Amino acid sequence: MGSQKLVESITENQLRDADFFPDFHVGDTINVHYTIVEGEKERIQVFQGVLIGQKSRGVNATITVRRIVANEGVERIFPLHSPRIAKLEVVRQGDARRAKLYFLRDRVGKSRRLRDRRRGLKN
Repeated sequence: MGSQKLVESITENQLRDADFFPDFHVGDTINVHYTIVEGEKERIQVFQGVLIGQKSRGVNATITVRRIVANEGVERIFPLHSPRIAKLEVVRQGDARRAKLYFLRDRVGKSRRLRDRRRGLKN
């Protein structure tokens, strides 16, 4: 067995199913339910923010989520196939025309917001 086949066979059982993840894209506002371990206690903490980047394929896939706390930007990188991620939810679908939204780091105030992807639909 070749080394590439060996690596693929080991990482294959660590991948999550495709139906675990909702359909999300860069620019969406998402809730990441993440398990926090404090001593012997475990709790789930929700991190809500704008998805500004996705990276890689397979077991190394990560997402970068950015939120604003006390007028300070906080970014967190989550490995998608980690057992610590309890759930992902899409709160709002944003309209992005870029693959990475790193330009949002320099924006302040209302210019930080993205348009809604459903803006053409009438209620």
